[in-house]
Amino acid sequence: MKLSRQRSVRLRAMEARHHLDGRLLFALAAAALAGILFWNTWPLYPFKLLVVLMHESGHAAATLLVGGSVDAIRINPDQGGLTLSRFAPSVLREIVISSAGYVGSAVSACVLLYLAARSRNGRWPLVALAGWCMLVTLLYVRDAFTLAFVSACALALALLARFGASWLRRGVLVFLAAFSCCYALYDIRDDLLHLTSGAGGTDADALARATFIPAIVWGVAWGALSIALVLLTLRRILVSDSGTPSQDPTHPASFGGGEVI
Repeated sequence: MKLSRQRSVRLRAMEARHHLDGRLLFALAAAALAGILFWNTWPLYPFKLLVVLMHESGHAAATLLVGGSVDAIRINPDQGGLTLSRFAPSVLREIVISSAGYVGSAVSACVLLYLAARSRNGRWPLVALAGWCMLVTLLYVRDAFTLAFVSACALALALLARFGASWLRRGVLVFLAAFSCCYALYDIRDDLLHLTSGAGGTDADALARATFIPAIVWGVAWGALSIALVLLTLRRILVSDSGTPSQDPTHPASFGGGEVI
Protein backbone atom coordinates (compact mmCIF):
# COMPACT_ATOMS: atom_id res chain seq x y z
CA MET A 1 0.00 0.00 0.00
CA LYS A 2 2.83 2.41 0.90
CA LEU A 3 4.70 1.59 -2.31
CA SER A 4 1.54 2.16 -4.35
CA ARG A 5 1.01 5.55 -2.68
CA GLN A 6 4.59 6.62 -3.42
CA ARG A 7 4.18 5.55 -7.04
CA SER A 8 0.96 7.55 -7.29
CA VAL A 9 2.69 10.64 -5.89
CA ARG A 10 5.55 10.27 -8.39
CA LEU A 11 3.09 9.91 -11.26
CA ARG A 12 1.23 13.05 -10.19
CA ALA A 13 4.55 14.91 -9.90
CA MET A 14 5.57 13.81 -13.40
CA GLU A 15 2.21 14.89 -14.81
CA ALA A 16 2.54 18.29 -13.11
CA ARG A 17 6.06 18.80 -14.48
CA HIS A 18 5.02 17.79 -18.00
CA HIS A 19 2.10 20.20 -17.76
CA LEU A 20 4.45 22.97 -16.67
CA ASP A 21 6.88 22.12 -19.46
CA GLY A 22 4.00 22.51 -21.90
CA ARG A 23 3.05 25.86 -20.38
CA LEU A 24 6.61 27.12 -20.72
CA LEU A 25 6.91 26.04 -24.35
CA PHE A 26 3.47 27.47 -25.15
CA ALA A 27 4.37 30.79 -23.51
CA LEU A 28 7.63 30.96 -25.46
CA ALA A 29 5.92 30.09 -28.74
CA ALA A 30 3.18 32.65 -28.12
CA ALA A 31 5.70 35.36 -27.25
CA ALA A 32 7.80 34.56 -30.32
CA LEU A 33 4.71 34.55 -32.57
CA ALA A 34 3.54 37.87 -31.14
CA GLY A 35 6.98 39.33 -31.80
CA ILE A 36 6.88 38.18 -35.42
CA LEU A 37 3.29 39.28 -36.13
CA PHE A 38 3.69 42.69 -34.51
CA TRP A 39 7.34 43.21 -35.41
CA ASN A 40 6.93 46.70 -36.86
CA THR A 41 4.40 48.01 -34.34
CA TRP A 42 5.19 50.71 -31.80
CA PRO A 43 4.60 48.56 -28.65
CA LEU A 44 7.63 46.44 -29.57
CA TYR A 45 9.89 49.43 -30.19
CA PRO A 46 11.19 49.67 -26.57
CA PHE A 47 11.88 45.94 -26.50
CA LYS A 48 13.93 46.22 -29.69
CA LEU A 49 16.01 49.00 -28.20
CA LEU A 50 16.49 46.97 -25.03
CA VAL A 51 17.90 44.07 -27.06
CA VAL A 52 20.16 46.55 -28.88
CA LEU A 53 21.41 47.58 -25.44
CA MET A 54 22.12 43.89 -24.69
CA HIS A 55 24.04 43.69 -27.96
CA GLU A 56 26.17 46.73 -27.18
CA SER A 57 26.68 45.57 -23.59
CA GLY A 58 28.11 42.35 -25.02
CA HIS A 59 30.67 44.37 -26.99
CA ALA A 60 31.50 46.40 -23.88
CA ALA A 61 31.90 43.33 -21.65
CA ALA A 62 34.15 41.62 -24.20
CA THR A 63 36.28 44.75 -24.52
CA LEU A 64 36.85 44.80 -20.76
CA LEU A 65 37.51 41.05 -20.79
CA VAL A 66 40.40 41.40 -23.26
CA GLY A 67 41.93 44.28 -21.33
CA GLY A 68 40.46 47.23 -23.21
CA SER A 69 38.39 50.17 -22.03
CA VAL A 70 34.92 51.42 -22.91
CA ASP A 71 34.28 55.12 -23.45
CA ALA A 72 30.56 55.12 -24.21
CA ILE A 73 27.52 53.11 -25.29
CA ARG A 74 24.99 54.72 -27.60
CA ILE A 75 21.52 53.60 -28.67
CA ASN A 76 20.01 55.30 -31.70
CA PRO A 77 16.30 55.92 -32.36
CA ASP A 78 16.61 53.92 -35.61
CA GLN A 79 17.44 50.80 -33.53
CA GLY A 80 21.15 51.09 -34.19
CA GLY A 81 23.83 51.02 -31.53
CA LEU A 82 27.47 51.89 -31.04
CA THR A 83 30.08 50.99 -28.45
CA LEU A 84 33.07 53.31 -28.34
CA SER A 85 36.01 51.36 -26.99
CA ARG A 86 39.79 51.15 -27.04
CA PHE A 87 41.92 48.01 -27.08
CA ALA A 88 45.32 46.85 -28.30
CA PRO A 89 45.18 45.76 -31.96
CA SER A 90 44.89 41.99 -32.22
CA VAL A 91 42.98 39.60 -34.46
CA LEU A 92 41.92 37.51 -31.47
CA ARG A 93 40.65 40.58 -29.61
CA GLU A 94 38.79 41.69 -32.73
CA ILE A 95 37.10 38.30 -33.03
CA VAL A 96 36.09 38.23 -29.36
CA ILE A 97 34.75 41.80 -29.30
CA SER A 98 32.95 41.70 -32.65
CA SER A 99 31.35 38.33 -31.91
CA ALA A 100 30.25 39.38 -28.43
CA GLY A 101 27.40 41.55 -29.72
CA TYR A 102 25.27 38.83 -31.31
CA VAL A 103 26.49 36.07 -29.04
CA GLY A 104 25.95 38.33 -26.02
CA SER A 105 22.35 38.96 -27.09
CA ALA A 106 21.77 35.21 -27.38
CA VAL A 107 23.39 34.53 -24.00
CA SER A 108 21.27 37.26 -22.41
CA ALA A 109 18.16 35.69 -23.92
CA CYS A 110 19.14 32.27 -22.59
CA VAL A 111 19.75 33.66 -19.10
CA LEU A 112 16.33 35.34 -19.16
CA LEU A 113 14.78 32.11 -20.42
CA TYR A 114 16.34 30.09 -17.61
CA LEU A 115 15.31 32.62 -14.97
CA ALA A 116 11.78 32.78 -16.36
CA ALA A 117 11.50 29.00 -16.07
CA ARG A 118 13.05 28.73 -12.61
CA SER A 119 11.62 31.82 -10.96
CA ARG A 120 8.39 31.57 -8.99
CA ASN A 121 7.56 35.26 -8.93
CA GLY A 122 10.10 36.94 -11.22
CA ARG A 123 10.89 39.81 -8.85
CA TRP A 124 14.66 39.48 -8.42
CA PRO A 125 15.46 38.87 -12.10
CA LEU A 126 13.65 42.12 -12.90
CA VAL A 127 15.56 43.89 -10.12
CA ALA A 128 18.79 42.58 -11.66
CA LEU A 129 17.74 43.88 -15.09
CA ALA A 130 16.94 47.29 -13.60
CA GLY A 131 20.33 47.29 -11.87
CA TRP A 132 22.07 46.45 -15.14
CA CYS A 133 20.35 49.40 -16.85
CA MET A 134 21.35 51.72 -14.03
CA LEU A 135 24.96 50.50 -14.13
CA VAL A 136 25.20 51.03 -17.89
CA THR A 137 23.71 54.50 -17.46
CA LEU A 138 26.18 55.53 -14.78
CA LEU A 139 29.28 54.12 -16.45
CA TYR A 140 28.88 54.48 -20.18
CA VAL A 141 25.92 56.63 -21.27
CA ARG A 142 26.91 60.07 -22.56
CA ASP A 143 24.11 61.15 -24.94
CA ALA A 144 20.59 62.36 -24.20
CA PHE A 145 18.56 59.73 -26.09
CA THR A 146 20.38 56.75 -24.57
CA LEU A 147 20.22 58.38 -21.13
CA ALA A 148 16.46 58.88 -21.41
CA PHE A 149 15.76 55.40 -22.75
CA VAL A 150 17.96 53.38 -20.39
CA SER A 151 16.83 55.39 -17.36
CA ALA A 152 13.19 54.82 -18.33
CA CYS A 153 13.88 51.08 -18.68
CA ALA A 154 15.48 50.95 -15.24
CA LEU A 155 12.51 52.77 -13.70
CA ALA A 156 9.90 50.62 -15.49
CA LEU A 157 11.63 47.36 -14.52
CA ALA A 158 12.02 48.48 -10.91
CA LEU A 159 8.34 49.48 -10.67
CA LEU A 160 7.26 46.19 -12.24
CA ALA A 161 9.42 44.25 -9.78
CA ARG A 162 7.98 46.18 -6.83
CA PHE A 163 4.32 46.52 -7.73
CA GLY A 164 3.58 44.09 -10.57
CA ALA A 165 1.58 40.92 -10.08
CA SER A 166 3.55 37.67 -10.05
CA TRP A 167 2.02 36.44 -13.32
CA LEU A 168 2.83 39.76 -15.00
CA ARG A 169 6.45 39.74 -13.81
CA ARG A 170 7.04 36.22 -15.03
CA GLY A 171 5.16 36.89 -18.24
CA VAL A 172 7.43 39.85 -18.98
CA LEU A 173 10.49 37.67 -18.36
CA VAL A 174 9.23 34.98 -20.74
CA PHE A 175 8.39 37.56 -23.40
CA LEU A 176 11.77 39.27 -23.04
CA ALA A 177 13.51 35.91 -23.35
CA ALA A 178 11.58 34.85 -26.45
CA PHE A 179 11.78 38.28 -28.05
CA SER A 180 15.51 38.54 -27.36
CA CYS A 181 16.07 35.20 -29.07
CA CYS A 182 13.98 36.26 -32.08
CA TYR A 183 15.55 39.69 -32.35
CA ALA A 184 19.10 38.33 -32.16
CA LEU A 185 18.35 35.92 -35.03
CA TYR A 186 16.47 38.56 -37.03
CA ASP A 187 19.35 40.98 -36.55
CA ILE A 188 21.79 38.40 -37.89
CA ARG A 189 19.44 37.71 -40.81
CA ASP A 190 19.22 41.42 -41.61
CA ASP A 191 22.99 41.69 -41.53
CA LEU A 192 23.31 38.71 -43.87
CA LEU A 193 20.92 40.39 -46.31
CA HIS A 194 22.90 43.60 -45.85
CA LEU A 195 26.10 41.72 -46.68
CA THR A 196 24.67 40.57 -50.01
CA SER A 197 24.02 44.20 -50.95
CA GLY A 198 27.73 44.98 -50.86
CA ALA A 199 27.68 47.76 -48.25
CA GLY A 200 29.98 47.17 -45.30
CA GLY A 201 29.25 48.39 -41.82
CA THR A 202 28.39 45.38 -39.68
CA ASP A 203 30.30 43.39 -37.08
CA ALA A 204 30.72 40.64 -39.66
CA ASP A 205 32.23 43.14 -42.09
CA ALA A 206 34.73 44.23 -39.44
CA LEU A 207 35.79 40.62 -38.86
CA ALA A 208 36.02 39.95 -42.59
CA ARG A 209 38.49 42.80 -42.92
CA ALA A 210 40.50 41.58 -39.92
CA THR A 211 40.56 37.85 -40.69
CA PHE A 212 39.94 37.63 -44.47
CA ILE A 213 37.11 35.18 -43.72
CA PRO A 214 33.95 36.20 -45.63
CA ALA A 215 31.48 38.17 -43.55
CA ILE A 216 28.64 35.81 -44.42
CA VAL A 217 30.57 32.96 -42.76
CA TRP A 218 30.69 34.90 -39.50
CA GLY A 219 26.98 35.75 -39.75
CA VAL A 220 25.97 32.12 -40.34
CA ALA A 221 28.26 30.95 -37.52
CA TRP A 222 26.73 33.44 -35.06
CA GLY A 223 23.23 32.40 -36.09
CA ALA A 224 24.01 28.70 -35.64
CA LEU A 225 25.63 29.35 -32.27
CA SER A 226 22.64 31.42 -31.11
CA ILE A 227 20.19 28.67 -32.08
CA ALA A 228 22.35 26.04 -30.37
CA LEU A 229 22.50 28.09 -27.16
CA VAL A 230 18.72 28.46 -27.07
CA LEU A 231 18.15 24.75 -27.69
CA LEU A 232 20.68 23.77 -25.02
CA THR A 233 19.03 26.13 -22.55
CA LEU A 234 15.60 24.64 -23.25
CA ARG A 235 17.00 21.15 -22.89
CA ARG A 236 18.65 22.10 -19.61
CA ILE A 237 15.39 23.50 -18.25
CA LEU A 238 13.18 20.60 -19.32
CA VAL A 239 15.60 17.78 -18.49
CA SER A 240 16.52 19.18 -15.07
CA ASP A 241 12.86 19.64 -14.23
CA SER A 242 11.95 16.11 -15.29
CA GLY A 243 14.61 14.75 -12.96
CA THR A 244 13.76 16.93 -9.96
CA PRO A 245 11.27 15.46 -7.50
CA SER A 246 8.34 17.64 -6.55
CA GLN A 247 7.56 17.88 -2.86
CA ASP A 248 3.98 18.95 -3.48
CA PRO A 249 2.76 18.05 -6.95
CA THR A 250 -0.66 19.56 -6.27
CA HIS A 251 0.79 23.07 -6.01
CA PRO A 252 3.27 23.68 -8.84
CA ALA A 253 4.53 27.23 -8.57
CA SER A 254 6.40 27.93 -11.78
CA PHE A 255 6.69 27.08 -15.44
CA GLY A 256 9.50 24.62 -14.83
CA GLY A 257 9.68 24.26 -11.06
CA GLY A 258 12.65 25.57 -9.14
CA GLU A 259 13.53 27.94 -6.41
CA VAL A 260 11.92 31.18 -5.43
CA ILE A 261 13.57 34.09 -7.23
